[in-house]
Formats: sequence, structure tokens, C-alpha cells
Amino acid sequence: AGVFLRGSNLPCLHLFTQKNQQRRWQTVAVSWSGLLLSQTPGGNVLSLASDPAGQVNFLDMVGNLLGDSGRGYYMEMSIGTPGQKLNILVDTGSSNFAVAAAPHTFITHYFNTELSSTYQSAGRAVAVRYTQGNWEGELGTDRISIPKGPNGTITINIAAILSSDGFFLPGVNWQGILGLAYPMLARPDSTVEPFFNSMVRQLGIPDVFSLQMCGAGLSASNTADPAGGSLIMGGAEPTLYQGPMWYTPIKEEWYYQVEVLKLEVGEQNLNLDCREYNMDKAIVDSGTTLLRLPVNVFNAVVEAITHTSLIQDFSSGFWAGTKLACWMKGETPWRFFPKLSIYLRATNTSQSFRITILPQLYIQAITDVDGTLDCFRFGVSSSANGLVIGATVMEGFYVVFDRAQRRVGFALSTCAVSGGVAVSEIAGPFSAADVAADCSGGALKEPLLWVISYTLMAVCALVLLILLLLLVLPCRRRHHSGEITDESSLVRHRIK
Repeated sequence: AGVFLRGSNLPCLHLFTQKNQQRRWQTVAVSWSGLLLSQTPGGNVLSLASDPAGQVNFLDMVGNLLGDSGRGYYMEMSIGTPGQKLNILVDTGSSNFAVAAAPHTFITHYFNTELSSTYQSAGRAVAVRYTQGNWEGELGTDRISIPKGPNGTITINIAAILSSDGFFLPGVNWQGILGLAYPMLARPDSTVEPFFNSMVRQLGIPDVFSLQMCGAGLSASNTADPAGGSLIMGGAEPTLYQGPMWYTPIKEEWYYQVEVLKLEVGEQNLNLDCREYNMDKAIVDSGTTLLRLPVNVFNAVVEAITHTSLIQDFSSGFWAGTKLACWMKGETPWRFFPKLSIYLRATNTSQSFRITILPQLYIQAITDVDGTLDCFRFGVSSSANGLVIGATVMEGFYVVFDRAQRRVGFALSTCAVSGGVAVSEIAGPFSAADVAADCSGGALKEPLLWVISYTLMAVCALVLLILLLLLVLPCRRRHHSGEITDESSLVRHRIK
């Protein structure tokens, strides 16, 4: 059926009839330019009601996030003197604290630096580019406090966003971004101390934070109340997870880089070289919406899903993210799709553990059509710059970023439930004897590439300078008469 949605210039409804199941679904072409951009169990020393210094009460922070995986999770902060309240997106995949400091079409208010008596400009320009969107501004410092955060006010580096492109999007309810990664990712350079580093240093809280994201795969566009979650600064709140906490080492302290050993679709191992999963890195990133996979891995996952699911002849546009799959209202697609499992290296490096998401997390409800169809998107995409464990996966787990012990922890989240069904699983330990000792042998890291690039540029500049001197000041070989002849000119020899 070749019909068109009213008001759209996109060809859309393609009707398919499923063989043997007497079910029907449809795919709708859509544009995604407006979406945001991933040890053995035992006692958990982080499971405290508050940190030893008494600066934080974890229960006070429960529920301090609003939002959903499609538009990001954000928390309220008070910035400047007197305090100006802004909603700030929580992003473990960057390291700058940046807020809108000028009007923008898609935001309701911004941080007015002129109204803050404590704001100080550093006189330095700064620009950051994300997977989608970018901004430019100036660096400064100011005081901030978090109503549902640790007690106290701290002075932090702020990037005042003066212009942006594709960063603030229609429908978002946040006006800034809180980069929680390491100094190596800070812009314009690593001397700009990130927010959480400043908080740990000034308040003396433990160098640990944890995230519970409670969207459970649902977009705010199809639920009356926005989803939410919790950012616990200083440790982990035991009421937000159940069962054991499994830890994987942080491989490099820039992003939260971890080591993926293998992927399974259903119970089928993809049987790829483990280095494919970590090409050129594998990270845990709350600021990325989807589970993003290197191209070869993504293609293998799609192929495995189509072979193991009840949907054999599904439109390629669904897997590519250009089409939605729609079912009649009252029907859900979960039973048509398999579970997805990611195996992570445990702190005991000879072992691994497995985090599993059910289709309720990666086949994501987006919208309805004419009140008769419920439409879903594929929550996995291909990536040219590494594997990203984004919100699609993180919503199934309580994730602990234990920077003090250089590890990331995963446990079952208490809110990872949809329709009374748990949408995530965790299991282990499993032997890692069948995989390489180090699966992270991917491409060179970005900062190292910069160093190599600058070194090569310096060498090239030196060589060019020498050549220029040789051209301008030719070697002066003299004949017996003492006269300089054209034959002695390096330039002539080069032309010959």
C-alpha cells in the first residue's frame, strides 16, 4: 500500500502481512534530526545511607532527575548569585559544564551572566562538538548549588554558550549540560577542571557517582508524566537496585571506557573477534540515546535478529532508523524480538558477566498514528566511532561510576519494569578464557592522535623551513676563479 501521511512529504505506510501469525504491522518513514544523541558479586562498600564526611544524604537525591531517553535526563541547579535555576542535562560522555548564556528558539530561559555578582569570565573561547550538535562560547567561573544534591555551594568552571547548532532541540526541557567524564575530554584542554572533580575536591565527598534512569524505553511523547531517575553524587543508594553489583574495569580515564568481550542475540553468540566490539572504543554514555555499535557488529546484530525473530521480511528502513514499525493499538511487538546481551570483562580479568536487555528496551514506543496504531523505533544504531552503551541499555540497570577504584558497576534497577515485567537481566560469572587477554586493541585514542598530528606538523614545518633556507641561500661552491656560477646553485640542480 503506497499511501502518504497527511502533512508529510515522506512516503510512508508500507503494509506487510506476517506469514503464519495473522498479525499486521506497518512501517512509517520518519526523520530523526531532532533526537539526542553506553567482579564477582559480593559486599558493596558503597551501599551507605550517607558518605562518611556527612556531606551527602543519598536518599535526598532520589528522584532528582527528570526526562527520558529520547530527550535526555536532567536535574535542576542554581547557578550564580543570586541563584538562577536551570535544568542541566546529565552526560557521562563529555567533561564540560556548559549552560545557555544567550536566548535560543528552543529554550525557555538562560543563564544571564550579567545578573550574577559572582560570575567571572576567564577570557577564553571554548567550543564542543558532540555526536549530534555543537556549541561555542566563553569560559568563566561561578558558584552553583544543587537543591537535591550534596550540601554546600561550590565554585566551578562554566562554559557560557553564546551560539549553537543542533544542540538545543525542539521539546527539550534543559538549558545546559553537565559533563561527568574525565579532564582529558575537557575543552579547550584538560586544565579545565570538570564539575565532578571540583565537587569532590571542594566538598570532600567520595569520588563516586551513580545513575538510575527510569524511562524504561518510553519516550515522553507518549506518556502523560515525564520519566525520571536519580543521580547520586558520592556513592550508591541501595534502594535503587536489587541483587548483586557487578563491576567492570575502566580501561582508560577519558570517556568511561570499558571492555566488551562478546554480544549475543537471543542465545546466539555473534562469534566476532572481540576487538570488533571495542573498535575504536567501548564507552558508557548517558548522553547518548541509543545502543550504538560498530558497523560490522551492527550488521551482525541485525542479521541475527532477523534470523531469530518472527519477522523475516521486515523493512530495512526500520533497522536503519528511517522508519517506524507500527502495530494496531493493543498489540505489542515484544514477542517478535529476542533479548540482547553484552558480556563485560569482570574485575577478575579471567571472568566476565552479562547484562541483558529485553525488547521492551530496544524496541521503543515513540508515537501513535490516528489513534489506531502504536509506532516503535529500533533503539540500536551503527557507529563510526565506537560502541556506546547509551540510555537504551542504561535504563535497565543501576550504574555506578566508581572513579576511586577505576571501575563501572551494573546492577538490576528497581525501575526497570514495564507492564509488570522486568526488562533487564544480569548474570555471571562466566569464564573469559575463550577471548583475548586484551580486546581493546582498537584505533588510537583521540588525544594521542592530536599529539602525533602536532608532532608530524612540527617535523614537516622544520623540513619546509630548511628547504626554504636552502632555496633562498644556495650553497656557494666556487670555481677556481672564485666566481659563483649557475652550476653551483642548488636550485638549478633541483630544476634539473
